[in-house]
Amino acid sequence: MTDAHSTRHHSAIVVDGPDRAPSRAMLRAVGFTDADFHKPIVGIASTWSMVTPCNMHIDRLATQAAKGADEAGGKAIIFCTITVSDGISMGTPGMRYSLVSREIIADSVEAVTGAEGFDGLVTIGGCDKNMPGCVIAMARLNRPSVFVYGGTIVPGLHRGQSADIVTVFEAVGKYAGKQIGDTELKEIDPPKDVQETMNKVVKAENEKVAAVDFATAAETVADGERRAQIKRSEGLRQ
Repeated sequence: MTDAHSTRHHSAIVVDGPDRAPSRAMLRAVGFTDADFHKPIVGIASTWSMVTPCNMHIDRLATQAAKGADEAGGKAIIFCTITVSDGISMGTPGMRYSLVSREIIADSVEAVTGAEGFDGLVTIGGCDKNMPGCVIAMARLNRPSVFVYGGTIVPGLHRGQSADIVTVFEAVGKYAGKQIGDTELKEIDPPKDVQETMNKVVKAENEKVAAVDFATAAETVADGERRAQIKRSEGLRQ
């Protein structure tokens, strides 16, 4: 039975005691040390994939989040979930999977966190369905959690004006209404300036990833867990 004031209310059930030696053995294989088993375990839910530019960088944010959690006195474990792109599947039978994917994401984040006994959770999303999916999972789990927005896709330029995915959708409508012709539609799909801009951004990110300080977020997770444990303790006394 765990101490009501412990910050390891969940992980202690999974890794403490002689009978949990097999669980510890599995975690040692992914980098845990003896000292790590005495720290609160913080799950880092990454929605990284190359399905869409909304999520292509999130693995790097997850790495920084894990670093922040470790530096704040926890032990981070990174895991992944899926992403479906509305922007790609829209207007096709594939769109039928979009809303469903939100529930799959919520279920998967909840399942991993609950099964592995994470004491806290950081989720990182950047697309229409994985952002609410992450937050739904956090609400279901009701343990210290922080959601981090992955950021907006960098826009490009088309004939001197800012251009993004909405520009392309609008161009399809204009083309159907004969407001633009084949030449301009081809400029937007794919827009050369957008490609050049994104190539520069990706190159810069690969050369040097800006450090993101997640220590504060990790501290918030730890503080939330402490508050939750105090409330549980007060409930037991009553």
